[in-house]
Amino acid sequence: MDIGTRIAHLREQRGWTQEQTSHLLGISRAALSHYEKNRREPDTETLTKFADLFHVSIDYLVGRTNSPEQLLDPEVRDFVQQADQVELSEEDITEKFAFTIDGMELTPEEAKRFIAFIRAERSMR
Repeated sequence: MDIGTRIAHLREQRGWTQEQTSHLLGISRAALSHYEKNRREPDTETLTKFADLFHVSIDYLVGRTNSPEQLLDPEVRDFVQQADQVELSEEDITEKFAFTIDGMELTPEEAKRFIAFIRAERSMR
């Protein structure tokens, strides 16, 4: 199944019109129609809006999986959405996420030393 067919199917499952759906997405009805008929493919931002609106994964929309469930843990999803700036010195970040260098996970002590090293280097500038 292609992107347009999946989008149309998800919309129809909910009993929504193209007008209602396009309004919820913040796009024109004509744009939605083009997506559903595979005349155009949505850009990454619009694809994300579809996934959020229908509570499915982008992988499902693009046909990489037939399982519509979102695969990201809600905490990871929130982190990714707000990741325009991450404060590494916050302990909950270093405890929740594994940081790696050259494929090897940093221990909590290594992460603390890494942060201390960067602080020291910056103070010498």
